[in-house]
This record gives sequence, C-alpha cells and structure tokens, in this order.
Amino acid sequence: MLRLRSILFNLSLYLTAIVVGLIATPALFGPRKGAVFVITKLSQTALWLLKITAGTHYEIRGEIPSGSTLVAAKHQSMWDTIVLVAALNDPAIVLKSELLWIPYYGWFSKKAGMIAIDRGSGSSAIRRLISQGKSALAASRPIVIFPEGSRMAPDAAPDYKPGIAALYRQLGVPCVPAAVNSGLYWPRRRFLRKPGTIVLEFLPAIPAGLDRTTFMNTLETTIETATARLVAEARRELGENQ
Repeated sequence: MLRLRSILFNLSLYLTAIVVGLIATPALFGPRKGAVFVITKLSQTALWLLKITAGTHYEIRGEIPSGSTLVAAKHQSMWDTIVLVAALNDPAIVLKSELLWIPYYGWFSKKAGMIAIDRGSGSSAIRRLISQGKSALAASRPIVIFPEGSRMAPDAAPDYKPGIAALYRQLGVPCVPAAVNSGLYWPRRRFLRKPGTIVLEFLPAIPAGLDRTTFMNTLETTIETATARLVAEARRELGENQ
C-alpha cells in the first residue's frame, strides 16, 4: 500500500505540474507577480496532493518570518523547498543555477526572482548571491538559503558552507534558523512517501552583527539540535529504531 500510494502521489504531482505549467505559460511573459502566484499555488497543491494520496501531513511551528529577513533552513528533502514557497510570502530562495534549466520549474523559478548561483564559480558566486540578496531585501522579500547547499540525509554529519556567513555579514539582518524532519517522510533520491506529519520549525532569530565564528557556531548548533529533536520525534511516529 505504501508503494502504491507513493506512486499515486508522484504521478499526480508530475501530471499536475505539467498541466499547470502548460496552462500558465503566458505568465512567463508577464509581470513577475504572475509567476509568483503560479509557483505558490502549485506548491500548495503539491502539499494537498501529498496529504490525500500519501497521507503525509505537515505542521509549522514557531513564528513564520516575513519581510526583509534571512532564513537558514535545514535541507533534507524536496519537500522543504515546496513548503517554504507555500508558507512564506514571496520568498527569494537560493538554489543551484542548473535547476533553472528544468522545464517549467526552472523557468517559473527564474521569472519569480529566485536566487540562482553557480557553486563552481567561487568568489563570483558569493558576490552574485550578495547582490541578489540585497535586491530581494529591498523588495521586502524573505531570503531562504540552505546552508549546506544540498539535501542531507537525516543522520548525515553537518556540512555548512560559507555562503550563509557572507549573506549574514553583508546584509546586516537577523537570521532565522529553521529545522525539519522531512527526510524521514520524503527521503532524498527515493520515490517513497511515508504517512505521518512532517514538521518545519522556525527557531528564534539570531541577531545581526555577530562575528563570523560566533554566528556559524550558533547557527549550526541551533539548527542541528532542533533537527535532531524533530528527527527523533518522527522516528517515534514512524515506529523506527532510534
């Protein structure tokens, strides 16, 4: 049954994305807000499909960030990007530049003003990240970055990259850490979707102005401690061994 429901979700999600993408193609040639509307509604639909087909619900804890702020989120699953688009108001999400080549997903992400960087371009990628981040803040958009740069398995050792420190220092705004346990319900590189309740938790903001070392230590400790707690909670719900 788990496999059947997972297949049903994946098929319904991809078919919905294709149909919506085709119908909404004109939005790619109009104002940016049209693309924002499309990806927001598609993300909300994906969460609904996940609930009715796979039995996977979600819960958001903590105060949802808004306006000109920096959000640093743990990244375990594709679900994380989906829920952040649905939950935040017009977020500027930092993503890998190669994702922009994906039909419709990439095209709408670019039109909506997501921040795409080429991690292989070194310091120029950081400069581009900061420049686009300042533009997003000027438009009162929350910036979302995954500090580890890619999806991590729930029990993988943390690997925080320097981009988040550069953004924090140059933008001069508080940073809101966020923890998840999505990797146990929507595992990376697998098609299974497990029933239960995924949790996204926004944690107390780290104030602006800390030195690099203090900020990075505080960020990693805060996110990893909360993530470990949420993962343990999910394992209990799923009946898995700790």
